[in-house]
Amino acid sequence: MRVAREMIITGSVQGVGFRWIAKRIADSIGLDGWVRNNPDGSVGLAIEGGETDLNSFMDRLNQDLGVYIAEVESRDAEPDGNRNGFAILR
Repeated sequence: MRVAREMIITGSVQGVGFRWIAKRIADSIGLDGWVRNNPDGSVGLAIEGGETDLNSFMDRLNQDLGVYIAEVESRDAEPDGNRNGFAILR
């Protein structure tokens, strides 16, 4: 069963390669979604896939970037069957 989450991640998350690392992790797991820098200095992220895969994504994101993350605000979202791959939005 596919699940989806939308997140706002705050901390020192811009200018550290956050989007590229998130994409690398998502691609390696086979997740769909996107990541972008927000004007307020946070990072927005939408991710979709299996529950176990989403948990693996978050574990790996915390391993690689946890030192930069102050808070993750997460909410469940409706899976969007049209997402194909993981993109970095500008």
